[in-house]
Amino acid sequence: MGFLEAFALYLALGAAAGTLAGLFGIGGGLIIVPVLLVALEIQGVSAAVSAHLAVGTSLATVVFTSLSSIQTHHSKRAVRWDLFRPMAVGILVGAALGATTAGALSGEMLQRIIGVFVVLAAIKMASGWSPKAGERLPHRAELGGVGGGIGWLSAIVGIGGGTLTVPYLTWVGTRMQQAVGTSAACGFPIAVSGALTNVVVGWGRAGLPDYSAGFIYGPAALGIVIMSVPFARLGALLAHRLNELVLKRLFALLLIVIGIRFLLNA
Repeated sequence: MGFLEAFALYLALGAAAGTLAGLFGIGGGLIIVPVLLVALEIQGVSAAVSAHLAVGTSLATVVFTSLSSIQTHHSKRAVRWDLFRPMAVGILVGAALGATTAGALSGEMLQRIIGVFVVLAAIKMASGWSPKAGERLPHRAELGGVGGGIGWLSAIVGIGGGTLTVPYLTWVGTRMQQAVGTSAACGFPIAVSGALTNVVVGWGRAGLPDYSAGFIYGPAALGIVIMSVPFARLGALLAHRLNELVLKRLFALLLIVIGIRFLLNA
């Protein structure tokens, strides 16, 4: 498949991923990684590197999509920069270690980990579970350590970390609106550190398709970035007109099926 054909495919996938992310209020990485895995499989990309490419490319797209989200949340005073700064220090280190960890794993093992994470995230979405809000103020050392853990796992599975960061910030007493806004800000250092590390650890790896920079696949990253942001707005508009609870449960069921498929394929 040439560049133009691949680019057209990922424009369409970017539109779909953006719409779903806006519709269900979840990070795009949770959708983009499974979609990329399927698309790369269709393209005939080697299973030894397809999961790594899906993770690295997803993180590259989050670099750009998170900027729009941060601007929106900051304008509404929904970003707790006092919490973000110590978390960001840990995130930068953790995400680099996470991308390095993912690079050292076999394609099958990484696909299994992604499959398990997708299933667990889907169960959380379907159940509506969230930790009870607390009232304590976490220390800077705790924020840095938790940021490191979130960055590490997020970089392994290719997400911006919202699935992990929002529950933690809610648990330590952050208002939901600010937890979401601060989580969006945390997605940027996760994506930058993880994406750059994926370029380094994947450089020259056998089996990579043309137009790849390490574990980042150019046509996919470009197509998804162009289409996901405007279509996320469309998804957000649709969310106000449709039955959100039913849609979330149906989408969670789809994610569970996809996650199980990855586990069986691996």
